[in-house]
Amino acid sequence: MNFTQPDFAPAYAEIFLLVMVCVVLLADLAWGEKKSSIAYLLAQISLLGCMFITFATSAPGVVYTFSGMFVDDAMADILKMLVYITVSTVLVYSRNYISLRGMLSGEFFGLALFATLGMMVMISASHFLTLYLGLELLSLSLYAMVALRRTVGATEAAIKFFVLGALASGFLLYGMSMIYGSTGSLDIPRIVEVIQTGSINHPVLVVGLVFIVAGISFKLSAAPFHMWVPDVYEGAPTAVVLFVGSAPKLAAFGFVMRLLAEGLGGMAADWQGMLIILAVISMVIGNLAAIAQTNIKRMLAYSTISHMGFMLLGIIGADGNGYSAAMFYVVVYVLMTLGTFGMIILLSREGFEAEKLDDFKGLNRRNPWYAFIMLLLMFSMAGIPPTVGIYAKLSVLQAVLSVGYVWLAVVAVLLSLIGVFYYLRIVKLMYFDEPETDAVILPQPDVKILLSANGLAMLGFGLFPQALIALCAYAIQQSM
Repeated sequence: MNFTQPDFAPAYAEIFLLVMVCVVLLADLAWGEKKSSIAYLLAQISLLGCMFITFATSAPGVVYTFSGMFVDDAMADILKMLVYITVSTVLVYSRNYISLRGMLSGEFFGLALFATLGMMVMISASHFLTLYLGLELLSLSLYAMVALRRTVGATEAAIKFFVLGALASGFLLYGMSMIYGSTGSLDIPRIVEVIQTGSINHPVLVVGLVFIVAGISFKLSAAPFHMWVPDVYEGAPTAVVLFVGSAPKLAAFGFVMRLLAEGLGGMAADWQGMLIILAVISMVIGNLAAIAQTNIKRMLAYSTISHMGFMLLGIIGADGNGYSAAMFYVVVYVLMTLGTFGMIILLSREGFEAEKLDDFKGLNRRNPWYAFIMLLLMFSMAGIPPTVGIYAKLSVLQAVLSVGYVWLAVVAVLLSLIGVFYYLRIVKLMYFDEPETDAVILPQPDVKILLSANGLAMLGFGLFPQALIALCAYAIQQSM
């Protein structure tokens, strides 16, 4: 029996991270009581090491390994680098918050790194089983993170997240099984070949596609599969919500690209109609429901739903231009989410959660600099020039118009105008209302620098968006 040694080089970063997760947990067990920051430092070192390995092993072209189940290309490398940066930023923002709430432990950082590993596997998957394994590793880690602080709200949110997540996983598995029954393979390149030949049972394939799109919609938090999002955002600790709402969206985009754009690209005419419905419903529900919220985390949950609807507009283009526009939108959305939840964490303190819109009243009088940072973030969320949010929206609208969906672009613009209201409402509270507290805002130096850079990036990328747009276009062109 001959055994061919696989090429481990494309997966060095994943292997390194898996080893480091074990190191983090063992180090916390041995020295965690004496030095509570040991797990945090090792987690940051792990992400830095992954970044170096991914950069060192990146190469032009597409490389397959593990019998074609794992792929290394430009899109995978760039998305992974963005995931490392995002998770590292989340840990910096969250450190003081979780320390004050008794969550600064190896469990939090171990779960965060396991979730990161799941994202990396999803991004580099070239087989349905690899996609599913990465997705479940990410999902199970997120379920545990949501329930890590054993409050009633967090426990309830975790149960809802778990039950609905299991249902979505069942949809995905059933859809994959029907595609396997129709094509005879779970390997993405092989599925592409079979679909191109036309010798398939098309009705069965379409039914499988419906279930897959439903499962993807849950992971993207797109309506009408959005039921878990507001409850999880409201019930989970803010540090966990920051993690759930940022890096996994990059992995979800990679998941969509591998599954729909690459594997089922030959069926674009079938899944475009489904995504149009999902996009419109997401933008309608997200924007209208957000107006009625008084809890800022719940408002941002509905905002996420509308943003994911907007991102789907790029995927609907079903070409390189549309995919790069969608990737650009996701990257910008993650940057905005990091900064916004970073501000919520900044205003929270021991025994107090800055979860209400009223908690932002008079922020300009308490600290003009952070009010300005929040203003930039809200302007970008709303798509107001000169922030980068306007370019993110314009790029996906251009992709939609290029394939002839003029009515869809008009609907998206009208619905985004509704969204401007609830973002500007926060700006109004910060600059025109009296503060409800005079508590001093004293962030850690690293948080102060990083949060300021995060907010200013909204303005910087808005004035000079070409580099980020070119990076996304390069990732898609080299991988398609």
